Amino acid sequence: MRVALLTESARPYPKRGAGGWCDRLVEGLPEHDFELYLLTGPAGPPGVADRLSPAWRGVRELALRGRRPGGRAPGALRRRRYVRAYEELVRALVLPAERAGFGPGLYRLAALAREDGGLPAFLASGHARRTLERVWRLPGADTSAGQPLVCDVLVAADLLEQFLRPLSAPWYGNGPGGLGRADLCHVVGGGPAALPALAARHLHGVPFVVTEHGLHLRQQYLGHCEAPYGWPVRALLLAFFRALAEETYRQAAILTPGSGHDQQWQRRCGADPARTRVVYEGTPAVARPAAGPEPDAPTLVWAGALEPGRDPGLMLHAFALVRAELPAARLVIHGEEAAPGYRAHCAELAERLGVAAAVDFAGRPGSLAEAWQSGTVAVFSALSPRRPRLLADAMLSGRAVVSTDVGAAREVVGPTGLLVPPRDPRALAGACLALLRDEERRARLGLAGRLRVQERFAVEPVIGAFREIYLEVVSQFPAFPDGAGGGATGEPPRPFARPAEFWLADGLRGGPEDRGAADPDDGSGGDGAQERPGALAEAL
Repeated sequence: MRVALLTESARPYPKRGAGGWCDRLVEGLPEHDFELYLLTGPAGPPGVADRLSPAWRGVRELALRGRRPGGRAPGALRRRRYVRAYEELVRALVLPAERAGFGPGLYRLAALAREDGGLPAFLASGHARRTLERVWRLPGADTSAGQPLVCDVLVAADLLEQFLRPLSAPWYGNGPGGLGRADLCHVVGGGPAALPALAARHLHGVPFVVTEHGLHLRQQYLGHCEAPYGWPVRALLLAFFRALAEETYRQAAILTPGSGHDQQWQRRCGADPARTRVVYEGTPAVARPAAGPEPDAPTLVWAGALEPGRDPGLMLHAFALVRAELPAARLVIHGEEAAPGYRAHCAELAERLGVAAAVDFAGRPGSLAEAWQSGTVAVFSALSPRRPRLLADAMLSGRAVVSTDVGAAREVVGPTGLLVPPRDPRALAGACLALLRDEERRARLGLAGRLRVQERFAVEPVIGAFREIYLEVVSQFPAFPDGAGGGATGEPPRPFARPAEFWLADGLRGGPEDRGAADPDDGSGGDGAQERPGALAEAL
């Protein structure tokens, strides 16, 4: 079958090494044709062709930020239709009683953009800004973040134009590279990457699957706390992403969150539990050998970005308590500075606690395997949920793990490690001391954790899960829902290119040469097949 994989930024391409998640999926399902539809920054990621797996059938990019695409502005008659659709979408964002209008407004904009390609020019025009300002200041509009100023309107209009660009991408229709030719779309990451899938679902009836390794909506809420915009703009953008997530979850054929914790968040946003399958993020590191002998001195190893969300300060406070009980203990911190000045802040904190001589800020390691090799116990002190992959990688090393009980940590670690409450240095220090003083327990928990991750995070179960999901999705959706026949493009029939019911019945689409039906006069039972397609499908 033809699968259109949609994602945002350069995440399919790993910064070092080979084999990103998307590449592993494509290489694991060689029986299907994958095309990549990528939303990038202004210039796109450098060296895309060099980093693509040979298994991809093609790649198409659209700049999500920067200079808007070219195109003529719509005429007066068409502009009125754009204004009505845009107004319906904005009203859904700022008027709580009209939130149901987000989807219809979105699809009307997509249909208009497909007809004349004038959406980018309209969104950048004064008509769109005046519409946004008028609706934003209506009585009853949600302005709890403050009344929008003129500068807020200008900034918000520009950002909405960028986020809505996928609706005007040249990716729709039944021509070469069109999403109408795909059997299904696979959205990786959510957010604006789901817009082409929603448009293809509405315009062509193509079903789509959504995979999220860490919720896009949650990341937006965390990131907009420090966004360089006024509070009214932040509130409007969060309303947009919230409405987009709800519409995506409502229209998706199947949702595949990366953990049960993410699944609970999706349900709170309206996801149907019957259409949700938890598929863990597979990693080829499961084949990596376990770490070698432990270091001579009892050593705690911490890895992650140096930022408040990872809370290395909690680790330093806990280590001060550990060192008071175990003077020979050492702490190795691996990671790069993610918040300006935060490494200096951590170094100053270590000085104040009197443990600076025993703390090694080792920076970014050559590999994660080397990081875990340098410690006796791996420790995670995160304050907010993060993707479980780093925690799983530490467990694969065979080292015993201590982690704060946030996000998917309980789900990943299970009974093979120690979990402590966040913001509790005494509990974290007690768990670390318990493992540092008990070699037999460390070995037992380390081996159990390695086996647990090898079972849950292997690549083969992930590939098998998506193979079944793809077949399940296409078997439940009609063939050629937009009315295009199999012979319209002149291509020969291809196995798995269309759902099974296309080859069984539907005598209304074309002649026997198009649908492969038997001549009703040749005694082969062609009439019976067309009269009882359900019975045939059930028998097969």
